[in-house]
Amino acid sequence: MIDVLVVGGGPVGLATAIACARAGLTVTVAEPRGGPIDKACGEGVMPAAVRRLASLGVTPDGHPLRGIRYLDDRHRADALFRHGDGLGVRRTVLHAALASRAAALGIEVLPVRVTSFERHSSHVRAAGVEARYLVAADGLHSTIRRCLDRDGAVEGSVSGPGAGARGVAEPRGGSVRSRGGSVPSRGGAPRYGLRRHYRIAPWTDLVEVHWAAHAEAYVTPVGEDLIGVALLLANDGTNGDGPGAERGDFDSRLSAFPALAERLTGAPTASEVRGAGPMRQDVRRRVHGRVLLVGDASGYLDALTGEGIGVGLAQAEALAVCLAAGRPADYERAWRRVSSPAWRLTAGLLWSRNQALLGTRLVPAAQHIPGLFSILVNHAAQA
Repeated sequence: MIDVLVVGGGPVGLATAIACARAGLTVTVAEPRGGPIDKACGEGVMPAAVRRLASLGVTPDGHPLRGIRYLDDRHRADALFRHGDGLGVRRTVLHAALASRAAALGIEVLPVRVTSFERHSSHVRAAGVEARYLVAADGLHSTIRRCLDRDGAVEGSVSGPGAGARGVAEPRGGSVRSRGGSVPSRGGAPRYGLRRHYRIAPWTDLVEVHWAAHAEAYVTPVGEDLIGVALLLANDGTNGDGPGAERGDFDSRLSAFPALAERLTGAPTASEVRGAGPMRQDVRRRVHGRVLLVGDASGYLDALTGEGIGVGLAQAEALAVCLAAGRPADYERAWRRVSSPAWRLTAGLLWSRNQALLGTRLVPAAQHIPGLFSILVNHAAQA
């Protein structure tokens, strides 16, 4: 029997496996996708996250980032990082670096998709593997989380959602079938992300956040001749129910940022458009006996402040400490300790973003109160 089975081999899943291995635990990862895994994200790694990666022995190639720039059609505000550089790094490059480190530590990656598991008093069994703990790192729409998203499931077989399943989890004999999951965005339209890369030399070593009435565009240098552009927007109901329906609409969405669209005119695209969402996932708890949640699977609010990978790495570190000590229940409090500062900042900024009188004034306020803007940016950078 191994100590930990991590379900999901993305960056946070691999970071969790590495942290557990470095803490002396035996660990295996279950991930059905081969090769570097791409995802729609801003690809900006904040300074604290760069240091956390280095502590795991991971130093991916990328483009140094000196700070954050907010701008709209008339205003601009820059805030430089005070405690080291961040890093703009392609998601695939980050994943490959983490995978290489995991392989060097002898961590086995099983090419399987986990859709069900059995819980027992002393262990969890999934994909033919028995482990003392199962850690779900399988993303925003976590199958494991959906399996657990009901009260009263303690031991026995737990299965993932069936085709077309909807509603609330119900018991069926000795098994439990998940028919839902965490609650997506409350109050307002769900937010989605779209991302595309352009073959063009970066014009700054800052992450640019372009601000429009109902959307943001994040421009991140990720190479000497490559930038990523991520659009964050609310689905207004005119383009279907998810990011896939909006992918062909990237150019028209980009037109909301005329200065950026003009700068990118003629630049060849370097990747397909990828979408993700809805972003907000409200999760009641992260510890279910011997099954624990980490990263996006453990809950997510919004990508507005760019702290996702940093918070996920902090959660992975905290989880490994709790499991190595044989105190999995402590992870709930540890999760809140490392996640709450970033969540509070994101919640406050998102609330302001959604207020009619405040949303269009955030960039002017950042320009006129640069000291406060710098404090907030560096708070996020250290998350």
